Amino acid sequence: MARARVALLWVCVMRLALATVYFQEEFLDGERWRNRWVQSTNDSQFGHFRLSSGKFYGHKEKDKGLQTTQNGRFYAISARFKPFTNKGKTLVLQYTVKHEQKMDCGGGYVKVFPADLDQKNLNGKSPYYIMFGPDICGFDIKKVHVILHFKNQYHENKKSIRCKVDGFTHLYTLILRPDLSYEVKVDGQGIESGNIEYDWNLMSLKKTEKSSADSKPWDQANDKAQDWEKHFLDASASKPSDWNSELDGDWQAPLLQKPPYQDGLKAEGIDKDIWLHQKMKSTSYLPQYDLSEFENIGAIGLELWQVRSGTIFDNFLLTDDEEYAENFGKATWGETKGPEREMDAIQAKEEVKRAREEEEEEVMAGRFPGHENPFSRFHRRDEL
Repeated sequence: MARARVALLWVCVMRLALATVYFQEEFLDGERWRNRWVQSTNDSQFGHFRLSSGKFYGHKEKDKGLQTTQNGRFYAISARFKPFTNKGKTLVLQYTVKHEQKMDCGGGYVKVFPADLDQKNLNGKSPYYIMFGPDICGFDIKKVHVILHFKNQYHENKKSIRCKVDGFTHLYTLILRPDLSYEVKVDGQGIESGNIEYDWNLMSLKKTEKSSADSKPWDQANDKAQDWEKHFLDASASKPSDWNSELDGDWQAPLLQKPPYQDGLKAEGIDKDIWLHQKMKSTSYLPQYDLSEFENIGAIGLELWQVRSGTIFDNFLLTDDEEYAENFGKATWGETKGPEREMDAIQAKEEVKRAREEEEEEVMAGRFPGHENPFSRFHRRDEL
């Protein structure tokens, strides 16, 4: 048994050593967070953050995070780290968010930025790679945004992913894998997954671009697609003597039926230079694996609007290891989620008890001399 435990511990240590942690923030060193996070000065009306664990929490120090403090404000703050690329690697974005004020309208999402972000001028127009997290407004909007930047445009997941709307801390995780699969987790449980090409409507965009890039001049002139797999240009043909280029357009050689052949065998009687067929899968779809690859990731931040303030952001993580992210979530949110709810329940009971005592005091106050009888105002109203 002892040997088994040692082996398991060794596996865990090796797993930790293999994981790459690009950014991790728990706000455990008090006000030193201000040396790492930069508040945007783009607008003097931006709201300010403070470090707080809120009115109820699971652990007073571990649950401290960035809390919005002013109602009806935009917020913009960011932290920088060593630039990296997730090309060919899994990327995990994870953090906790707590809408202690029970959000009525506002954002609780984070953004991942390129390394050249101007932190002092961070605003709604600052380019970003990823936007992920909950957004709540009224009865209609209660969703988890998953927006990716691709080909100078922002594309949002077409699926409706519902977010948590209560006042407790919740763990949000986004996993982007190099095989173009993805997963969204809330509180460690997968709530949505699929393929990035399909769920972001990027296939149609890529096909349009591919069709435009691969089109031939004669395709555009005829405005129709040709079956280049089965035909070739007749190199022996010549332009008719009565052909008028101004009236009839540019002349092109006629197409001849391509004889059957096998890969590796040259078709007899046809020069290789006039074959239109290229040895590639032109009739099938080739995945483009840069849909979720970003070359210069270098900052993470909050850029959002809130009607009522009070949201707390904590336990930020960027890594290439799903297991590390899962263990980090268990060691942070997983350890404090239970005690947080217990403290909230105790406070709720105390508030009910206090309200009941105040009500009883008001009733009793009307029975003692020197205190106004609660019904006397009706008599005075009758007298008037």
